[in-house]
Amino acid sequence: MTKSALQIARAAYEPKVPNTLKGIVKIDEGEPTQSVSHQEEIKKLFPNTYGMPIIKFEEGTEKQNHAPINVGVILSGGQAPGGHNVIAGIFDGIKNMNQESRLYGFILGPGGLVDHKYMELTSDIIDEYRNTGGFDMIGSGRTKLEKEEQFDKGLEILKELNISALVIIGGDDSNTNACVLAEYYAKIGAGVQVIGCPKTIDGDLKNDMIETSFGFDTACKVYSEVIGNIQRDCNSARKYWHFIKLMGRSASHIALECALQVQPNVCIISEEVEAKNQSLDDVVQYIANVVAERAADGNNFGTVLIPEGLIEFIPAMKKLISELNDYLAHNEEEFKRIKRSHQRAHIIDKLSEENSKIYASLPENVARQLTMDRDPHGNVQVSLIETEKLLAEMVGKRLAEMEEKGEYNGKFATQVHFFGYEGRCAAPSNYDADYCYSLGYTASTLIGAGKTGYMASVRNTTAQAAEWIAGGVPITMMMNMERRHGEMKPVIQKALVKLDGGPFRVFAGQRNDWAKNTDYVYPGPIQYFGPAEVCDQPTKTLQIEQEERLQKS
Repeated sequence: MTKSALQIARAAYEPKVPNTLKGIVKIDEGEPTQSVSHQEEIKKLFPNTYGMPIIKFEEGTEKQNHAPINVGVILSGGQAPGGHNVIAGIFDGIKNMNQESRLYGFILGPGGLVDHKYMELTSDIIDEYRNTGGFDMIGSGRTKLEKEEQFDKGLEILKELNISALVIIGGDDSNTNACVLAEYYAKIGAGVQVIGCPKTIDGDLKNDMIETSFGFDTACKVYSEVIGNIQRDCNSARKYWHFIKLMGRSASHIALECALQVQPNVCIISEEVEAKNQSLDDVVQYIANVVAERAADGNNFGTVLIPEGLIEFIPAMKKLISELNDYLAHNEEEFKRIKRSHQRAHIIDKLSEENSKIYASLPENVARQLTMDRDPHGNVQVSLIETEKLLAEMVGKRLAEMEEKGEYNGKFATQVHFFGYEGRCAAPSNYDADYCYSLGYTASTLIGAGKTGYMASVRNTTAQAAEWIAGGVPITMMMNMERRHGEMKPVIQKALVKLDGGPFRVFAGQRNDWAKNTDYVYPGPIQYFGPAEVCDQPTKTLQIEQEERLQKS
């Protein structure tokens, strides 16, 4: 592998870890736990892994002798910076327990387990990927581990390789599946432990025990750097409004964090739009008012941040999409046979009166995107909807209407952007490099303690790494029941932006000033070498949330 000078320098970086992971580890078990809701239903579905205690690692004095162990690892779902360091942490952790232990990576995600595609991860391979971005060591995939036939097929290769523990690195759905797998293997006495690690740049896998999902820190820093560059250009040319869509289908954590970092003129938070029952027209009018106010001061430029999933949070649009999903699920073949030029009229004719009017009001390209190919669940592929273009176009039309009424006098030219893949495989920040390695090492320690159905947990991460608190949280503790595909299923509860939480309150308290003034922040690129206040700072979201927790305790 050809390496850049930065990669060569980063290969020598030794991640910082909690003191409790450096020496002899003592296991401190707390009280029995319960799920966040639907306790009886969850307990019935997970009789072997429900109610387990939260685990905290402490510095111990009695060294344990561990027999050699073979461990498997899977990267599941979309990429997130730091995944390789999780694997490195697992590898170093099991080797520390016994040098004869071995690590196997399943190729291209959960499908590699089912299809028996794997490779042994040796020290030479691991060392090539330390502190690097991407998931290219073993690849990732989106195969869902849901059926017993898959579990049994996977067990065949686990037995063949004498693997007695499996680590699944993924988001809320992947870790839900890890818990289902742990329960099944416990039920049949398979002798295979299953441990999860919290991954997703979207930031929607977090709670009191999981402070943040790995990759969120790096991705937000990457996006904020590019937004800052655009804002510098914007403030230099002074002739464009930049509409910038950011990753985050199910939650607006990325948009909120980037707003806190760069101080844009407008940032839409999907959860607020839903809570206030705002229409698409309300969102358009809000942005148009900011544009008009800045134009009155002679500032015909600005930046607007938009979460990827905004459309699905607008109540009226949500109803439209739901009806569209239902109609196309039952009439897909018929719809495909209709000439493309006639499809829009066909849909308008088939929808309810309310949804038909909304659909007819949408620009042609957006209306078409709403009827394009669905994802594996039969839902609209939100990332394909060019919300940034939709809003830019609709705001332009609204401003023209306002100009006719004498409510606007300015120039409005736009540039549109979507930042997604740019942040998923970046070289991890020092925070993510440290956090991910600690998560992997924690997973290996949970394996050494004989645990299953747990997610690795590393907390107190706004403090110095030596003071971080490592341990494990039962995955069932994070679960509730939600309707999926018409059925109630156990899933890890998604963490949405809390409108009464510290990060949003800080944002809401300053956004009016940001709207009127040009008070941009230009964060610059991620720094890997230098003073800690430049290189090791966590996200502003996490800092604010930790301050809030300290005030409450």
